[in-house]
Amino acid sequence: MASPILPGTGLGSGLDTGAIVKALVAADKAAKQGQIDRATTNNSASISGIGTLQSLLSTFQSTLSVTGLGSSVNPSFAGFAATSTDSKIVDATADNYAVAGKYTVEVTDLATSSKVASKAFAGGNTSAIPSGTLNITQNGINYPLTIGANATLQSVRDSINADSKMAMSGISANIVTDSFGSRLVIGSDKTGAGSDISVSGIAGLEVDGTQPMGTGAAASGNIGGVARDAVFSIDGMQLTSKTNTVTQAVSGLKLNLLAKTDKPITITVATNTEGLKTSIQKFVDAYNAVANGISTLTKPSLDDNGKLTVPAQLTGDALPRSILAAIREPLSQVGAGDKLTVLAQLGITTNQKTGALDFDDKKFTVAMTDKKLGGEVQKLFSGDGTNPGLLDRMTSAIKPFTQGVGSMTEGILTTRTKALDITKKKLSDQQDALDRRVATLTAVLTKKYNDMDTLVGKLKATASNITSMFEALNAQKKG
Repeated sequence: MASPILPGTGLGSGLDTGAIVKALVAADKAAKQGQIDRATTNNSASISGIGTLQSLLSTFQSTLSVTGLGSSVNPSFAGFAATSTDSKIVDATADNYAVAGKYTVEVTDLATSSKVASKAFAGGNTSAIPSGTLNITQNGINYPLTIGANATLQSVRDSINADSKMAMSGISANIVTDSFGSRLVIGSDKTGAGSDISVSGIAGLEVDGTQPMGTGAAASGNIGGVARDAVFSIDGMQLTSKTNTVTQAVSGLKLNLLAKTDKPITITVATNTEGLKTSIQKFVDAYNAVANGISTLTKPSLDDNGKLTVPAQLTGDALPRSILAAIREPLSQVGAGDKLTVLAQLGITTNQKTGALDFDDKKFTVAMTDKKLGGEVQKLFSGDGTNPGLLDRMTSAIKPFTQGVGSMTEGILTTRTKALDITKKKLSDQQDALDRRVATLTAVLTKKYNDMDTLVGKLKATASNITSMFEALNAQKKG
């Protein structure tokens, strides 16, 4: 808002009325303006600091989550690692119960599933199918399906695919058309000998899955042979498996058979020292990012001259310290392991000066090589299925702070942000009110001083006239 005060000296009084009004207005405004400015500066710093806290904890949560270190699909803390000389033929994964060693694997046959085809229907997808009960049998289990009136080959296929029990068992259907017509083809993702599919109950759709499909429109049967077990050997020992994922052959080792071998494949199982070190360092770095970030937000610093103390964004605020206390507590709790129960055994300790974590890789190497603790690291960090691990306890500790808008209970940081936003709005309203008061006071004082200046001017003019009259009278008397 432009000031109504006009610069310059009053014409009547000779006083600088503009400067007088400015001084009076400034004196009236100073106390309240200082209060608003200080409150606004502190509130803005708090908003920025809380935003930084939210970002730090969000990143920390992401590191601990199931897409990060807490993944069960790709465990970050597996005690052993398995490598294959050709992972495109045999892939291997070791768990915490594996034993270091080498294994020679040869694959003679892969496990296969059953796929069968009905006779051909010359009418194609819309061929009429008699009503009744269609029985699809696999592994001695019958899946009955009611076929209503006016059914077609396509509607039968759709009914099979819509049946929840068959879907859960991996059975699905499609229609394949050859030179003789359209056939209902039923397949399964279950592999292994004895899992052949048979179909009965409705004329034209019967199939004996143990028999190969012949030629001609009336032919039906299996496509590509009966379902078979995987046939393979480990160190010369002949084995079979219903599936191509083998978990029972070698303790702690899962083999994925992907292709037949033309030469032996070597699987090497060793302590996952480097992988564990990388994952632990990632955890330590994520924790330290929060601890160091909180220190930066709360610790005062010196100005550029090194003399005056400059407060940080959240200096004196108890919230950052409560967050740090919450994430520190799980560090001292005893884990569910047998030999490995605390982080210090892995060389992880809390720095008493900074509050951050120190990771001694020499102590870690001793824990892995000499004390053989690699198999228990995952239990310490991820739990044992009954007792939660460090990652879960850490996630639970910060959850009260990080729950967002829309959750049943809003997090502390969200609540604080809302409160700070309300304060920001109040301060803005106070500033607007002060600006209006200043404008009003300026206008009132300017009018008063202008009126005074006009009055003084008139009085001066009157005085000058009177003086002139007296001077004229005196001149006449002397003459």
